[in-house]
Amino acid sequence: MTTEPAARSLSCEPLGAAHLRRLIVGQGLAAVVDALFLIWLTLFVLELAEPGMATGFVLVAAALPRAVLLLPGGVLVDRLGPARIATGAAWLRVAVLLALGALVSFTSPSVVTVALLAGVLGGADAAYFPAALALMPAVVPTERLTRVNALVQSAESGGDLVGPAVAAGVVAVVGFDATLWGITALAALAAVALTLPRRAVRGGERPGGAAEPDPVGGQQVSSARALGAGLRYAWREPVVRGMLAAIALINITVVGPVLVGGAVLAGQRLGGAGSLGIVLSGFGAGSLAGALTAGWRSPARRGWTVVGGVATIGAGMAGLAAVTHVVAATAVVSLIGLGSAFLGVVVVATLQERVPRQLLGRVLSLVVLATVAFDPFSYLLAGVLVPFGTTPLFLVCGSAVLACAALVATSPAIRSLR
Repeated sequence: MTTEPAARSLSCEPLGAAHLRRLIVGQGLAAVVDALFLIWLTLFVLELAEPGMATGFVLVAAALPRAVLLLPGGVLVDRLGPARIATGAAWLRVAVLLALGALVSFTSPSVVTVALLAGVLGGADAAYFPAALALMPAVVPTERLTRVNALVQSAESGGDLVGPAVAAGVVAVVGFDATLWGITALAALAAVALTLPRRAVRGGERPGGAAEPDPVGGQQVSSARALGAGLRYAWREPVVRGMLAAIALINITVVGPVLVGGAVLAGQRLGGAGSLGIVLSGFGAGSLAGALTAGWRSPARRGWTVVGGVATIGAGMAGLAAVTHVVAATAVVSLIGLGSAFLGVVVVATLQERVPRQLLGRVLSLVVLATVAFDPFSYLLAGVLVPFGTTPLFLVCGSAVLACAALVATSPAIRSLR
């Protein structure tokens, strides 16, 4: 089922109407804020305590609520509307950053206090991510969804590429306090930009901003039943099921092996551990290029584009088994990043177009969950295979992704996507 956009047709301007430009700016700034804050948080905790358990404790405190609350967040998006949830989560993020900034500037906060505030931010992210993705079809005409997703993904990739260096450099120059206030200011700008487009989507939501209810026996269902309805829809729809499975498998077979296996590979073949940073920067550059490429021209045959994107990632992973020079490794990892970003833009735009509006928040929360929930399993897989050598590690993981591409290609529903 294709969801028709509620917004009017865009003008001939490159970024369309004003509310669309604000949406792109708001979501792009929010992505940059995430990249900068993660580095700031890591460095600040290292300043508070010795490297080790404290850093891991705070990062887990931020990541766990995000993963646990994503699916309930999707239900909330479908109940109250994506505009209201995205805006509320963005301002909650600002409030938490202000509180953390005050603590850092005027007190000496404990690791536990920082972890608690980081957990609140993780909870806000759990609502924000599906809401931000579900908001686009309510504002953006169908023919522009791929381009707008590409622009937002480009901002995220750019933040991942330059964020670590920028955040670390600014902390070194002006200190933790001023850096955090700067990040908070960017978060406030993002919240303002996301607040302004709300008027453009009210026509597609019920009075007060609430989305259409789930019809079961003519009544609005409970949250548990609403979540079950979303899960059943995702399982029964071949396109949704296939794309979610591909995303989950790619996350398991790429994230841990690239980071863990890449570190081992750098020490054994690429001239030392320092080369790992160069290689990983290639992933960021490839992701940026992939997102921009996806937005440049919407693919005519989306199904085969999805198959090609998965196959590109698999070929890149298998190619890492043979590299012996940092330049070659960086080029191969750039290919993986390009395929990942290109695939991400196409998949999200396709689901935004096809999933019924009243289920969109729940389905997109599953997409976000598939990209973040399997990291521990990915690291575990890397830990199991690394003792056998980097060549078997990358060959096994690359072969698994290539096999996934072959399976996706056997789905008539995905092959026929236009």
